Amino acid sequence: MKDLIPFGLLVSLILLLSCNEDSELEPVPVDEAVAVKIDTVKAYGYVLDNYIVHRDTVRSGDSFGDILFKAHIDYPTITAISDSAKGVFDTRLIRVGKPYMILKSKDSLEKAQVFIYEQNQIDYVVLDFQDSIRVAAKKNPVTIVEKAIAGTITDNLSSAVTDLDASILVSYKLADIYAWTIDFFRLQEGDRFKVIYTEKYVNDTIYAGFDKIKAALFEHKGKPVYAFEYQNDSIPGKRDYFDETGKNLRRAFLKGPLQFNKVSSYYNLKRRIRYYGNRIRPHKGTDFAAPVGTAIMATADGTVTKSERRGGNGKYVKIRHNSTYETQYLHMSRQAVKVGEYVRQGDVIGYVGMTGNTSGPHVCYRFWKNGRQVDPFKEDLPETEPLEARFMPDFTEHMRPMKRTLDSLSYVESVL
Repeated sequence: MKDLIPFGLLVSLILLLSCNEDSELEPVPVDEAVAVKIDTVKAYGYVLDNYIVHRDTVRSGDSFGDILFKAHIDYPTITAISDSAKGVFDTRLIRVGKPYMILKSKDSLEKAQVFIYEQNQIDYVVLDFQDSIRVAAKKNPVTIVEKAIAGTITDNLSSAVTDLDASILVSYKLADIYAWTIDFFRLQEGDRFKVIYTEKYVNDTIYAGFDKIKAALFEHKGKPVYAFEYQNDSIPGKRDYFDETGKNLRRAFLKGPLQFNKVSSYYNLKRRIRYYGNRIRPHKGTDFAAPVGTAIMATADGTVTKSERRGGNGKYVKIRHNSTYETQYLHMSRQAVKVGEYVRQGDVIGYVGMTGNTSGPHVCYRFWKNGRQVDPFKEDLPETEPLEARFMPDFTEHMRPMKRTLDSLSYVESVL
């Protein structure tokens, strides 16, 4: 029993050895901060965590001044902000229903420092008056998404397009592209179409509208007509549509100056005019009826030679297209172009009104050939020139993959 270690001494040795082992371990610092990554919320280029954020929409009766005054901005400052915004944004033009955001100071005053107004899903205006006043027109990042549809007409083009979950604007653009090659008032059941088009999306997810048609195939009465968008470098900035052979689908003159042309009175040298007591007076124009404010388009490329108000013409615009042809557009509510401007076919040059001698809202469209007014519907109007030979190799390379896509589309479903 003398060789045995006393129990108390054994426990002490174990505790001593345990303490020695623990003393060799790395000490853990108790005051070291644990790093946590916090996502910073940003919008329109601002860190929202730095402000009190107020989101709202313009309500009936709201004005820019009222909105900022309620956010603790005095009227002299509001006037200074509005004056600084001129040339970028007219603060008087805020519209009911449009969203806006105010970034306010994080203090007891909660004073507005930034005003952001969304003009549409893409365009917005930033008015920053934290230190000095800065105004900028900006755009949300836009993604272009390509889509394709193929459909058969059973009733009309618009319903056939919307039945495929595509924007009705696709049908409007198709009608514009094929305006001279297909009579859309005489479509037949069974006519077919294929379209490659693009749409705009904000932040990859928010639909921001129809963009354009890149290529199309329309079969009317069994006859296929291709259309491919192509930049003709001989006319900078203008894209036209050509068939697979390079023939331009656009004609030198549109059939009329409105998107939807409804003739209310034709060119007639023996017409009796109610405004003049039902007496015979030559009517050397073609009247297209439309509501006041309807956009009036130039029927061909040319230079504005007159934009004024005169007598029975009311407010009108006259365009010289070349040494042979001129056109005139009467009774506008207002003009949208000035003398000397060069306009392209389809550009808006004014709006339907009732100025001058007229008994109802319409545009009187007058057409000159070699200085003499003629009936455009009885003229053999020129076609536009086809693509020049020097552009054909590039056009063919551009067109070929889209034609393959169109040809491969099935009429029973949408793809892409």
